[in-house]
This record gives sequence, C-alpha cells and structure tokens, in this order.
Amino acid sequence: METSSALKIKIIIGSTRPNRFSEKPAHWICQEAKTRDGLDVDLLDLRDYPLPFFDEAPQVLRTGVYVNPVATRWAHKVNEGDGYIIVSPEYNHAYPAVLKNALDYVYSGWNNKPVGFVSYGGVGGARGVQQLRQVAIELQMAPIRNAVHISREVYMAVMSQPTPVDPDLFKPSKAAADALLDQLIWWTKALKAARPQIP
Repeated sequence: METSSALKIKIIIGSTRPNRFSEKPAHWICQEAKTRDGLDVDLLDLRDYPLPFFDEAPQVLRTGVYVNPVATRWAHKVNEGDGYIIVSPEYNHAYPAVLKNALDYVYSGWNNKPVGFVSYGGVGGARGVQQLRQVAIELQMAPIRNAVHISREVYMAVMSQPTPVDPDLFKPSKAAADALLDQLIWWTKALKAARPQIP
C-alpha cells in the first residue's frame, strides 16, 4: 500500500559485481516488504549510482551540496527514506568497498533512521553485517537486531536462477525475513515520529 503517510523503505543492493548474487535476495525481500501495509518500497541498485571514491569537500556532509551530480542523485534518494534494508555479500570477512563508499557519501540523510540487513557468504555474511552495524551507528542510524543470513542451502538453490527468483526457494529464510520486517517497521514508525518533520 502506498499513501502520503506511508513509511518509505529503501532496499539497497550492496554489490555491483558482474554475475552478482545480491540482486536475487534483494528482489525477494523487496517483494516481501511490499506485502506489508503502509510501506512505500523502493529498490536502489548501486550500479545506477556510479560514485567515484569519496572526493567531495569536507563541508559537503554539513551542507549536502555536492559537486558530482551522481552524488546529488544518490543523496536525494537516501534522504527520501524513512528506513533501509541493505543487501550485502561478505568478502574476506567484510562487506564490499562500493557499499562503504555509498554510505560515506551521505551523512545527515542516514541520521536517526533504522537499517536492517540481508546477507550471504561465510557464516551467512554475519561478519560483514557486524561491521556494517558499527558503521551504521557512526552514521547515527539504528541498526536493528534481526537480520536475514542466507544459508548455503538457499544460496545453492537460488544462485543459478533468473531474477526474480521463485520465492518458494527462499522459504527457509521466510521466518527471518518476517522478523526483520516486523522490527524494521516498529523502529521506522518510532523514529519517524521522533524526527523533526520538514514541511
């Protein structure tokens, strides 16, 4: 359901590699979120925002005025959101550099908003998510506890499938997705009510 009072949830595909897996769980969690009333869900693909390594003047984090037009578009999309779900692989016990760069380009737009995570890789991407939570805190976000860690079983079943994938293949992750969305919605409502509303 989309209304003027809907909670705006941005789902971010955190990898840009060729033949990436991340778009499959991203489309799945996007569809799961769209089944919830009161959400306006938007899928953001970092491939559509080819940001250079962060090279803006220091004051950009205070003013929000960027030299790079791609950065302006990205910041605008982030600013629209009331809450976020980041879908990320785990590379070498961490998350992709392209994702860190995208996070660093915006500051105030992330502030006082919740974020949840969908991940995959070694131990379901748990180590990468743990690092992302630390970054989220520094961005003054509220990283929620519940996350979706894609198991090897689901990864193997889904990896060769075209996007969007049959949602039944994600069935083992459904309970985790429901818990993530329940908690994200609660935090999004609470923090939206607490934030000063800009006319």
